[in-house]
Amino acid sequence: MISVIIPTYNEADNIVRLVAELGRFAPPGAVEVLVVDAHSPDGTAAAARAAGATVLLAPQAGRAAQMNHGARHARGSLLYFVHADVSIHPDYVATLQAAVAQGYPAGCYRFRFNSRHPLLRLNSYGTRFKGIMSRGGDQTLFITRALFEELGGFNEQFVIMEDFEIIQRIRRVARFHIVPQEVVVSARKYETNSWLRVQLANLTAFTLFFLRVSPPRIARTYKALLNYR
Repeated sequence: MISVIIPTYNEADNIVRLVAELGRFAPPGAVEVLVVDAHSPDGTAAAARAAGATVLLAPQAGRAAQMNHGARHARGSLLYFVHADVSIHPDYVATLQAAVAQGYPAGCYRFRFNSRHPLLRLNSYGTRFKGIMSRGGDQTLFITRALFEELGGFNEQFVIMEDFEIIQRIRRVARFHIVPQEVVVSARKYETNSWLRVQLANLTAFTLFFLRVSPPRIARTYKALLNYR
């Protein structure tokens, strides 16, 4: 079984679609969907439950903590972490099972934005490469339960950059696979901010991350550089 774990906060507009996709594209009994909600005031939990997901209320807010909480309650031997505003690939079940069978205990997809803006298409093209700066949680992350537990899960000190941090640790001990197919990622951050502003915020966060600046400071700096709806 694949356990799909979705951390949410105010994602009522996206969660029903995503849960429906996950069910529609999966054979019966192959997948469980766990939505780990940080007590969203917009009704995300109720919407996810009505769509057929198992809903867990997170004891601690933050993607890393929420995803770890979901993993502790998951029944599957393969964990698949997905953000709520992503549209998954229709062949995700067979693709992930095949990757593990080929000796890849962890990996992610390439992505493309739901926008045809030329600069966003350039960003999307970069996700086919192996460098850590071409990665991100929006690409979704699959990892066997055995490897996830060996690594101790996500580092909950990281409010952002938790995906890059765990991928670094994965690559030290295991093969990491970039699936040559795409998931579709929302461009909403770029619609709220300019492309340049988001790129500068990302570059700043990466620089602080590689300089080993404290995770809370990285998060504060990143959020100060962007506008949020």
